[in-house]
Amino acid sequence: MSLETANEQAQLAAASGDGQASDTCQYVTFMAGDEVFAVEMAPVQEIIRLPDVVRVPLSPPTLEGLANLRGKVLPIVSLRRVLGFADQEADDTTRAVVIDIGQPMGFVVDRVASVVGVDKSKIESVDGISATIDSDLLSGLIKDIGGHAMVMVLNFERLIAQEFAHLAEMAASQGGGGAAGLAGVGGLTSQSLDDAVDDELHLVSFDVAGQEYAIDIADVQEIVQVPEQIVQVPRAQPHVLGVMTLRQRLLPLVSLRCMFALSAQASNEQSRIVVVSVQGASVGIVVDNVNEVLRVPRPQVETMPSLLARQGDMADITDICRLDGGKRLVSIISTHNLFRHNAIKEALNAVDNSEAATDRGQQRQASTGDDEQVVVFRLGSEEFGVPIDSVQEIVRVPEVLTHVPRAPASVEGVINLRGSVLPVVDLRRRLGLPTVARNDGQRIVVFLIRGVRTGFIVDAVAEVLKVPRQAIEPAPQLSAEQSTLLARMANLEKQKRMLQLIEPAHLLADNDLSSMSEMAA
Repeated sequence: MSLETANEQAQLAAASGDGQASDTCQYVTFMAGDEVFAVEMAPVQEIIRLPDVVRVPLSPPTLEGLANLRGKVLPIVSLRRVLGFADQEADDTTRAVVIDIGQPMGFVVDRVASVVGVDKSKIESVDGISATIDSDLLSGLIKDIGGHAMVMVLNFERLIAQEFAHLAEMAASQGGGGAAGLAGVGGLTSQSLDDAVDDELHLVSFDVAGQEYAIDIADVQEIVQVPEQIVQVPRAQPHVLGVMTLRQRLLPLVSLRCMFALSAQASNEQSRIVVVSVQGASVGIVVDNVNEVLRVPRPQVETMPSLLARQGDMADITDICRLDGGKRLVSIISTHNLFRHNAIKEALNAVDNSEAATDRGQQRQASTGDDEQVVVFRLGSEEFGVPIDSVQEIVRVPEVLTHVPRAPASVEGVINLRGSVLPVVDLRRRLGLPTVARNDGQRIVVFLIRGVRTGFIVDAVAEVLKVPRQAIEPAPQLSAEQSTLLARMANLEKQKRMLQLIEPAHLLADNDLSSMSEMAA
């Protein structure tokens, strides 16, 4: 907290102590546009500098976004937009006044002026007075106070009731607990992959030195970014990068480039660590970038020819996938064979055996109920997540999509996915976001929504992430549609990340669902 903000907080605290007289009320005065406003100090919790926010689709235009305030999600509302004033760039004087209106909300103002004590007899009615804003939002007028000829007292309860009228309706109809009872769509879970149909493989694919490889998703615990600091292991071989801390446990790291005798390359923003598990041990494998989750029919998988298979400790690649008519070859790495390699053994030895055993026990316990595994993707600068059990597959966007006449506005077209017609929706349009030109980074995430397979175009698929359940909380209810589609948030405070968790069952409205069903048929 800055000195200036601390002074503002001190003013509030001092004023709250001074305002005991029954004939005097304390008010916080502030500027918005060219007008001076006031709010009773009682519901004002604090005054903060404008925080970084996460934009929320399907929310009212007056909402700037959601911020993290000491581990709690705080909606940030632009008071200028609420009052019909033109937008203005934030500067050093911009503040967010946090007011408790049933739930804390931050209101962005141009500048906080002062805290003043006002005799109740000096507060005049607004009846018959026409102001630059809707007088219904005012609860009174104060004249000649704090150096201002007239200060308008805002009634934030009325303001919220008018701007977010649906909130009261939802609260009345739901009786609270907006996020209760959410359940993922049945499908592919990381723990039930072994019980899935035998005619398909489910793989996480990635690149190393221009070649594409994949690992069975059942062996992938999570995918994380390469940390800024890796603890080096003395006298280790080049393929052992060192160890990192991942949620209070040590994770050994190896370079797949070095293990496969490929040219070395420094990590960059695209580099990822694929955390794999075999026989109770965990190792992070550094790869150039992660591509997608593949769902490959077994007829497209061939055993590695014996003449090409590597021998001994390096017999890591067991199968080859032939995709896109044989134009795309993906080598499947066996983690079982990989863990017999000396490079892995040396990395594991870098971690103290007793500490590793304890950490692995904690990890197994966490994986059974303390974490939720999600697929993270991006739309613009914002990150979204969906339960991994709801994702059927992730595929590249083809060059051409067949457009369908009279389809819903968000439908981009249909594609032929292994002999089946797949309707494809632009998720940006579905969420009311600006569209962007097609690019190589975009992917189609395929869901099964009430029996209808539908693909949604996203800007990029980032990673598969295990999110601690204690970091997941109900999202603030900002609109009727948002409250069902984006009902939860993962607030990863230490990573300074917020993931908006999408409930796939609500991605399609009932009328759109019937249209998708007709397209698929």
